[in-house]
Amino acid sequence: MAQYSRLEVARVMKDTGLVPLFFHSDIEVAKKVLKACYDGGARLMEFTSRGDFAHEVFGALNKYAIAELPGMILGVGSVSDAAAASLYLQLGANFVVTPVLREDIAVICNRRKVLWSPGCGSLTEIAAAEELGCEIVKLFPGGTYGPGYVKNIKGPQPWTSIMPTGGVAPTKESVESWFNAGVTCVGMGSQLISKEVIANEDWAGLEKTVSNALELIKVARE
Repeated sequence: MAQYSRLEVARVMKDTGLVPLFFHSDIEVAKKVLKACYDGGARLMEFTSRGDFAHEVFGALNKYAIAELPGMILGVGSVSDAAAASLYLQLGANFVVTPVLREDIAVICNRRKVLWSPGCGSLTEIAAAEELGCEIVKLFPGGTYGPGYVKNIKGPQPWTSIMPTGGVAPTKESVESWFNAGVTCVGMGSQLISKEVIANEDWAGLEKTVSNALELIKVARE
């Protein structure tokens, strides 16, 4: 069962502005990545369901977060259908992110009052997601659309909360362009948690990168 309601998760997404995302099949590596992000100030993590037995790693990682990292909200990404969403909800997922808009996943998550964020591209998809109760829409792939697209969406729909994922980097230029366009938060994957960081076990470096990204977000919002 989720530890946080969808409104609580949405608030933390808006407050921090950053959702790191990653996948690793080794639970010990996953714990170190999560701990480094936590120490850097992140309070959300999207664990992407992309490998065999990913749900087993997620379950162990969520137990670790609950026991050792107070206030850390662990969710799951790359969920493709309602069955997978139900499985992860049983493992305590606090939010569910999908690459596409699926009504069956919306029903499952809404029933449990768990935040779900579907990948949308068109204004029609975004409106449909909001009609299904979506709090924060995932713009995916973000790099394909760019900050200008967000600005154009916010014109006719200023109430829409958007989280671009893909094409967002932990740099001043990237962060400023997205937040100036009006995003609520951003999802960062390999540009934040790189293969090199994991290969070199540079957890201190990852902590610093996350901390710097959060500071850039804070400044951009000011």
